[in-house]
Amino acid sequence: MNDRILIGLPKGRLFEPARELLARAGVVIEHDQDVSRKLTFSDRSGRYAFVALKPVDIPVYVEAGALDAGIVGSDILRELSSDVNEPLDLRIGACRLVVAGKGEPNGNTGYLRVATKYPRTAESHFRTRNTHVHIVRLDGSVEIAPLLGLADVIVDLVETGRTLRENGLVILDDVAAVSAKLIVNRTSMKLKGAALGGLIAQLDRVVYANA
Repeated sequence: MNDRILIGLPKGRLFEPARELLARAGVVIEHDQDVSRKLTFSDRSGRYAFVALKPVDIPVYVEAGALDAGIVGSDILRELSSDVNEPLDLRIGACRLVVAGKGEPNGNTGYLRVATKYPRTAESHFRTRNTHVHIVRLDGSVEIAPLLGLADVIVDLVETGRTLRENGLVILDDVAAVSAKLIVNRTSMKLKGAALGGLIAQLDRVVYANA
């Protein structure tokens, strides 16, 4: 395993787009995230080994050097402020991080109650708006929070906006555009620079082929 590049792939919505992108770059993985229970799995060439993890854990493993590289959304990187190299925007998993609510909050309490999975990002965003907030950290669906009176607004990812509409919410402000990034451990970039540089170049050619 030590002579191969170990890469973290995100479980969930980004897994298949990430696998398809890697295949287009010549790194073919035969693995089903819903069926296989193997902790690590390889591509056909044997040059790379992979592990499927919760997206929020990937930057932690990469920063610590347990993984050489990983694919993860920029929303998570922004929230964790991870000390990793970010050599490539992969242009997959595109969505937006937004503020949403039932309408403009009245602000009678003197501060805004914000439900989110991204407490640091939310607090930083509202600080730039000179808005005092009380952050309610939630790990599950946050759309229900304004409906039950737990929060005035939410900060969450939006792709089509359908979930917001179904829950009577509207977008009030944009926080940031989000897409998947390739991240690399800083030490691995030095020790395995040739192999990682080759992977980055392969992906770069595919991602920006029509740019």
